Parts: sequence; C-alpha cells; structure tokens
Amino acid sequence: MTEPFHLMDDSYFLIKNWQKINPRIFAGFTTKMGGISSGPYFNNNMGLHVGDDNAKVVFNRNQFAKKINFPISNWVCCEQTHGSNVQYIAETDWGKGTESYGDSLKDCDGIYTDKGDTLLALCFADCVPIYFFAPKYGLFGIVHAGWKGTVKNISHSLIEQWRSRGIPVEKIFVTIGPSICNQCYIVDNKIIDQVEKLPLNAVQRFYTQVEKSQYQIDLKALNQALLENEGILPDNIQVSGLCSSCDQTYFYSHRRDKGQTGRMIGFIGIREA
Repeated sequence: MTEPFHLMDDSYFLIKNWQKINPRIFAGFTTKMGGISSGPYFNNNMGLHVGDDNAKVVFNRNQFAKKINFPISNWVCCEQTHGSNVQYIAETDWGKGTESYGDSLKDCDGIYTDKGDTLLALCFADCVPIYFFAPKYGLFGIVHAGWKGTVKNISHSLIEQWRSRGIPVEKIFVTIGPSICNQCYIVDNKIIDQVEKLPLNAVQRFYTQVEKSQYQIDLKALNQALLENEGILPDNIQVSGLCSSCDQTYFYSHRRDKGQTGRMIGFIGIREA
C-alpha cells in the first residue's frame, strides 16, 4: 500500500491524495520539527497539557497555522480523556482549546463538522489518529484511538452519528494515521482481555504473545478491522506505515520517551477559499 502521508516540509505531513478528491481539504499530521520548544518537548510541541511553556506551544501552533492558512482562532481542540465521546463542531466552537487548555472542548476524543474554514485538531504521541471524510456531503472528522478508544470502538460512535445524518457508510473515506506499530507496542493481559470482547472474528490475529502476559498488538490493523466491520469499504481505507515510536526524527512517542514528551496534532479542515 502506498504511504498516504507526504512530508510537506520538516514540520508536517499531508494526506495528499484526498486533495485529488477536494483540493480544499487539508488533513495531516505535524512533526516534532520546526518549533521553539526545548528540553523533552524539543522542538515543535503542539500539546498545551504536557508541562511545556504555554507561550511556546501557542507560538508553535501559530507558526503552523500560517503555513496551512488556518488561523488558530478557527481551530477546535479537545480535552482528550481516552473515551469514546464524539461531538459535532459548530462555528461557535471556534477557538476552543487553542491558546489555553482550560477552555478545550471537555471530555471529547472525536470531533467532526461540515463547517468550512474550521480546523479540527487532536493531540497524539503514539495513539491512532483516524480521519474521516464524506466528500459528497461536505463532512469531515477525526478521532483519537489509543487502546482505550479502540476497545471502546470510538469509530463506531462517529459513524453512527454520520448515519443519523443520512450519510451512506460506503461513501465515507478513512485514513489511519501515524501511530505506534505492533513491534513497539507491548501490552499485558488486562488490555488483551478487553480486545477479546470486540465484535470481531479471530481477534487473536491482531496480537502476538512475546512472553508471559506480554503481547505485541497492532492497533492500526485492529482499527481497520473495526472500520470494515462498520461497513466502511476496504478500498476506502488507507493506513499509514509511519510509526511514532520507531521514527525519533519526526515524532514524539509517549512510550519511547517514557511519558515525558511533546505532542503532534492530527488535523483536518476544508478551506472555503
């Protein structure tokens, strides 16, 4: 499969082939390169909640906003809690969480909208970003799926809301973004027990035991299977091969960096002009 994320400069990737569907869509993923943060947040940290200097994060965000022509006053950011709450975003939500974590959209790990000039932005440092796009209906969104969001099947939450809006599931395009790979992600029985409860056949194919009570698990493949189980067409799903833990040049990794690190943002928006 061709890698869907193309490096535009050192600071961000774009899903370029979605721009063939609609040249005004900007969906992608930032990197750790090109900012002014220092120490463990070196250097393009986008997370306001990880202990970095707030002013530096806002500078990093503004600098990136200029590159893609989406001012941060039009961004929407969330207080992510590893849940399955998904919310529709209106223009009245613009600016939430962009300069202060305290006014982020509360308890929310998935957002979507049909409002142009809105940039939806979620923070990541190993968890799986999943981007949704229904071009015929002008709807787009993104969810944050770590292991908790995956076993809670957060994608189902978004797809159900889109179904209620009359969006045929076969018209939805999905991209699974850069995140930790199965070689880097070792989990215990507690997580595997939750995975086993998912509504999938042969769920064991997504993990491999490496030692007693320790398993490698493929969160990207697991989320892809959940999406297909919802009715998303396999041909409409693309999966990034980029690993946030393997690639120390471009990505922060919560696991690799032992919890003290910055955040990338997964972003998606449609510019009106």
